[in-house]
Amino acid sequence: MNIDFSLVLVILVGLSGLIWLLDVILLKPGRTAIGEEIRGSRANSRVGARHASPGAHGVDRVEQEVAQATREPVVVEYARAFFPVLVLVLVLRSFLFEPFQIPTGSMIPTLEIGDFILVNKYAYGLRLPVIGTKIMNVDDPQRGEVMVFIPPHEDQYYIKRVIGLPGDTVRYEDGVLSINREPVQIEPSGATTINSAFGPVPGTSYTEVIGGIEHTIQTKNQSLRNPARSMWVVPPGSYFMMGDNRDESSDSRIWGVVPEENIVGKAVAVWMHKDPGWNLPTFSRSHWIK
Repeated sequence: MNIDFSLVLVILVGLSGLIWLLDVILLKPGRTAIGEEIRGSRANSRVGARHASPGAHGVDRVEQEVAQATREPVVVEYARAFFPVLVLVLVLRSFLFEPFQIPTGSMIPTLEIGDFILVNKYAYGLRLPVIGTKIMNVDDPQRGEVMVFIPPHEDQYYIKRVIGLPGDTVRYEDGVLSINREPVQIEPSGATTINSAFGPVPGTSYTEVIGGIEHTIQTKNQSLRNPARSMWVVPPGSYFMMGDNRDESSDSRIWGVVPEENIVGKAVAVWMHKDPGWNLPTFSRSHWIK
């Protein structure tokens, strides 16, 4: 089951804030009045008894009674304590940075399964939490950047590399990527092994440059590739996304382009890694994403 943490945070912020507000408006004045009534009645009792002296202990007992009578309910105490913390977390996650964990190998070798990444939520504009409505423009995605988004076919977070911008013509044929009829620059960097659905298969790593961003991709060896030829024209307000593990990635080649309103943010760094299972986290893979 997938949990929408932004929705959970919004609910918790609203609930804790509502409880605190209702207490301030409706309940706290009554408790304060009870406290004043206790002080007044004790003071009248002391006046009536002329020879009685309240002393320090008498005052302490009165204040203890007042404190007991005016004490906040536990639920209000927790709401007041957690509300500012929850608001801070909501603002940080919604408008600044949000952590994600990589669940699949579609971005290998750039991102490994188990990488914890940091996503810049304001890089492409500020959006309201949960509903995603943009409230302020900042910048547009650029070719070569790694982006988190919600694909058109599934209500899940995906992460891929921006390949095509609005108006671009993208072509992918037998492992060769072209944008607007210009082949993307690649250089072989060594042999590798790719974990496919049918087991490990031989492949090749390449250094690729898109939009001035140099990064590493991998493909299966030529005899294992699908030789089908495909071409796409990116419509306005949409982006064509591909994984760096080119032959093991479900991306825009399969389910289409990503509309602008589905953008979540720009992936900027790997800050921790944890292999699946009972393994301790490590910081050995910490790096800026390019």
